[in-house]
Amino acid sequence: MFFLKYTLKRLIAVIPVWLGISLLAFLLGILAPGDPVMQMFGESGHESISQSAIEDYRQRMGLDKPILVQYVLWLNRALRGDLGKSYLTRTDIFDELAKRLPATLQLACASLLLTLSLGVPLGLLRAYFSGKWLDSILGVLLAGMLSIPGFWLAIVLINIFVERLRYLPSNGFGSPAQALLPCVVLSCGSIGLISRLTRSSVLEEMKKNYITAARSVGIGEVRLLCIDALRNSLSSVMVQVGNHFGGILGGAVVVETIFAVPGIGKYVLDAISGRDYPVVQGYVLWTGTIYILLSFFVDLIGFWLNPKMRLRIHP
Repeated sequence: MFFLKYTLKRLIAVIPVWLGISLLAFLLGILAPGDPVMQMFGESGHESISQSAIEDYRQRMGLDKPILVQYVLWLNRALRGDLGKSYLTRTDIFDELAKRLPATLQLACASLLLTLSLGVPLGLLRAYFSGKWLDSILGVLLAGMLSIPGFWLAIVLINIFVERLRYLPSNGFGSPAQALLPCVVLSCGSIGLISRLTRSSVLEEMKKNYITAARSVGIGEVRLLCIDALRNSLSSVMVQVGNHFGGILGGAVVVETIFAVPGIGKYVLDAISGRDYPVVQGYVLWTGTIYILLSFFVDLIGFWLNPKMRLRIHP
């Protein structure tokens, strides 16, 4: 019952956040420089069209109405899955985003798997050797991974593994070889974050009374660290994992462009360079919605994994 109340409370809190994101997405198109009608006809296409026809088209698009009315109409269409059409390609934006989303999700899932596969074990290793030379060396290396810009790392990896060694392809997406370099670039900083968070959370758990009691009955340190302490610190780790996954959806623009991954990031970057503002609006609303839903479910998972909350659910 308490879990249901918590879920309902979090769901209600999501609504104003989503409305704020939708308003931001809408304002990106309204406040952007240029006339949307002129952009639809192109730089020179509107010269042969009369002013009355342009005004008539502006009325049909609802651009003659107050901004608040335009926002309500745009939001109503967006809720029905209508994000408008691209100025550049004249294609439906929702269909284009849906077509490109699988590639971005595959990249995000593969990056997340790589992050967990390296970040959590490295965090446990640092916790086990806490205060020793291995912990210090790993800490310096992981801090360096956090500070490396993604675009610079991508260029370096392409230069080494593609241009010089010729081990991996430089672009495309679909095979494990093509996905390896983009995943490494996206995971680099997150591995350091997950490792640091795992280390601090596990060390905090190791100071608690139940760990001391378990030591007194002869339970090994490795088991306490890797099973008991890690299990009880998963809630905080899960939050960071969810943030990492959501961040990929909005932060993979540069990586997808460098490695020619046919995802939504590359799509919106092409739209920005062409001042295709409806695509940018749809992208912000789309990725914002996915990020909110993901954060919502991660919050529920973290809530359920928290032992104190489980006690409140099952007294």
